[in-house]
Amino acid sequence: MDTEIIQGYNLVREGVNKWRIPKLGKMRVDAVVYVNDALKSLLYEDQSLRQLVNAATLPGVVEPVIGMPDIHEGFGLPIGGVMAIDKHGVISAGAVGYDINCGVRLLRTDLEARDLSKEILYKLIERIEHYVPTGIGKKGKHKGITRRIFDDVVHNGVEAVIRAGFGSREELDYIEEGGRLAGADISAVSKEAQERGEEQLGTLGGGNHFIEIQRVDRILDKKLAEAFGLFEGQIAVMIHTGSRGFGHQIATDYTKILWEAAKKYGIDVPEKGLAAAPIDSKEGKSYYRAMAAAVNFAFSNRQIIMYDVVKAFEDVLKKPAESMGFKLVYDVAHNIAKWERHGGRDLLVHRKGATRALPAGHNQNPTSYMQTGHPALIPGSMGTGSYVVVGTDELAESFFSVNHGAGRRLSRTKAKSITKQEFEKAMGDVIYNAGSYKDIVDESPLAYKDVEEVVSVLVKRGATIPVARLVPLAVVKGVD
Repeated sequence: MDTEIIQGYNLVREGVNKWRIPKLGKMRVDAVVYVNDALKSLLYEDQSLRQLVNAATLPGVVEPVIGMPDIHEGFGLPIGGVMAIDKHGVISAGAVGYDINCGVRLLRTDLEARDLSKEILYKLIERIEHYVPTGIGKKGKHKGITRRIFDDVVHNGVEAVIRAGFGSREELDYIEEGGRLAGADISAVSKEAQERGEEQLGTLGGGNHFIEIQRVDRILDKKLAEAFGLFEGQIAVMIHTGSRGFGHQIATDYTKILWEAAKKYGIDVPEKGLAAAPIDSKEGKSYYRAMAAAVNFAFSNRQIIMYDVVKAFEDVLKKPAESMGFKLVYDVAHNIAKWERHGGRDLLVHRKGATRALPAGHNQNPTSYMQTGHPALIPGSMGTGSYVVVGTDELAESFFSVNHGAGRRLSRTKAKSITKQEFEKAMGDVIYNAGSYKDIVDESPLAYKDVEEVVSVLVKRGATIPVARLVPLAVVKGVD
């Protein structure tokens, strides 16, 4: 038996790129982590395994608690963590994360990269920034509209912003959950969170959020790529952001509420980051309603940003959107908890830095992707490739979950030590909007794991099919 001890935990190899931590101590179930040998060596550097083990102690947890190939230490559940809970168990704010429904949206075009000069790319990112406020705390430019429809947005999601003029109803079939998680209730949200939300629809934020103009570099599965409207040399746009201050405030509020609730209900929660309450308790139900409101906000935020990005292209290229072939490929969430059916049971699946990937024929696929499985979007870093993949039936063992990106390997503090020369070499010819490299050095490609290694982990297990690799041409980041 192939075993290895990391951070005091015994990992047992279980086939290709899969390692199991058998339950010990207070663990109710085993934990599993999907890594190859190169990524496994990084597990010695943080506390992500301890956080997986802690999650495996929570009431109602269903085997196994999972670490994705991009796993790294977070607050509570590690980023790249998946935890499924039965109906008699708990709901945890920390197992969803602070940026509720942080997610990725991919927009395809009929434009070809060879036709866009660097001068045009510079103009495009400048015009995108004109429409989309970037950075922490920034307020949206559609406040007259978004304040008026805010209540509709949090309850009805993308449908509300489409009614207000941002896009078309056909796009709902290309968004996870149709752009709306049922059960949202604004009365479960604090006034402080509501005030932050009303001002921030249509904004990018800071940190790892981005708007990226990309070129489809390689087609890896021709049939699936055709179904998704992707071709080599094509211009695409990837948008990565979430629920902004609205979701962050909800997570902050409910981490405190659920931490106190755990004491009230006699639940042994190993750390505040996993603050949890029974799903059917007053506090648990309230958190779900508030979280769903943030999920709907985030889907709507990405919808408005997409609308503004298209407008920027129209301004710069002097062409109507229809003639450029803009179409939404898909929008996936990667910080969310929602009810799904697995193994004949209804489970509340928490994904924190993990993305759902349903295979072909799965009955929860959107109509448009029933025959292929829906696209799962895996961004790398702003200087490296991103991937479109599709799940296979093998993903049933991970509750149909894949990694959400490359995953950090350096903390933001450690990344500050990257020199200008190192940063510029890593970025290559990619255009970026920041005035100084110091403004975004903590997002350097050197701060992230190798996305090629990360994506290969599940591909080699036969759990995902790579469809296309995209590379960045120009990146809009929020400067904090």
